[in-house]
Amino acid sequence: THNTVCLALRLHAVSNSNITKEALTEAQSINKSFSVLGDVIAALSSGESFVPYRNHNLTSMMADCLGGSAKTFMFVNVSPADYNTDEMA
Repeated sequence: THNTVCLALRLHAVSNSNITKEALTEAQSINKSFSVLGDVIAALSSGESFVPYRNHNLTSMMADCLGGSAKTFMFVNVSPADYNTDEMA
């Protein structure tokens, strides 16, 4: 039996001078997980024989949801507000 995993990840702008050490560590961890997820998706889409699922806990946990005949959807929420434009650079 497979478990359905729902993950909510958000990116933080680290340019804010008021950012705490904990928030910076969280943002770095989130960015690393997205980077590894990108590596897995790139390997799957290019048909590589090795897919680096074990490079991160996120991709290890999502391996059954990403490979083989699995259907994967990605939702991206982007704010059109002017005060969020510095996060899009």
